[in-house]
Amino acid sequence: MQVLRTVQELRIWSRRQHAAGKTVGLVPTMGALHAGHASLIRAAAASCDAVAVSIFVNPTQFGPNEDFDRYPRSFAADCRLAEEAEAAVVFAPAVEEMYTPGAESFVDAGPLSAKLDGASRPGHFRGVATIVAKLFIAAEPDRAFFGQKDAAQVAVLRRIARDLGFGVELVACPIVREADGLALSSRNAYLSAEERRQALVLSRAVHFVASLFATGEQNADALKEAAQGILATEPAVRVDYVKLVDNQTLDSVELAQPGSLFAVAAWVGATRLIDNTLLG
Repeated sequence: MQVLRTVQELRIWSRRQHAAGKTVGLVPTMGALHAGHASLIRAAAASCDAVAVSIFVNPTQFGPNEDFDRYPRSFAADCRLAEEAEAAVVFAPAVEEMYTPGAESFVDAGPLSAKLDGASRPGHFRGVATIVAKLFIAAEPDRAFFGQKDAAQVAVLRRIARDLGFGVELVACPIVREADGLALSSRNAYLSAEERRQALVLSRAVHFVASLFATGEQNADALKEAAQGILATEPAVRVDYVKLVDNQTLDSVELAQPGSLFAVAAWVGATRLIDNTLLG
């Protein structure tokens, strides 16, 4: 497996794959890779001839009081995982490679960027959309793979890919969970043993809502109230949002339908976690 450091190296690699008649898959990450990322890389390897994994902790998607400086970084271990999952290359640029000094241009997905996590983290999705657009331009992938856990991010990126005509297929892969149900996240590393136990309330809430929908409950208020009741069993967990939305527009809906997105976000100690389920 190769490690590439510049946009030019990545572009040359991708164009060589295409010239040989191969399809290229891209798995954008911020590193601190875990089994959820491995599932994305394996999915890409199963449907594409060559896979690039980007590892870049993107400064523009962090707010001024967020965890950019302490975000977990484990490059050597990340490369081993990527190679074991059948990545052909890892793209690991410096900040200066992705953001030319003095650069002032960003990608804004419009009102969609201010919904769900965008409402809680102003400017977050502008940073996400910008770096992913840069990665699409650099890698020229046929398909790009993202985790369903970041459902709002997937909706934003599908919008910019469509609006800007990138011609890349976005693939959302299922959430990967620990045996006890906790959705895998690089930020789980921040949790103490007690906080990790408390964090399980998020998955219990979304699974309970899914079970209610499966037995016929469609009313948004009833589903949200049920989830809030579950979340309240862990009073130390501070709820950010509990939402039932259309999974493409992220607009709230009054009645759940197959494919509606039920999403929660909460603070467990100093760590903000998210979870969701596509109903039905």
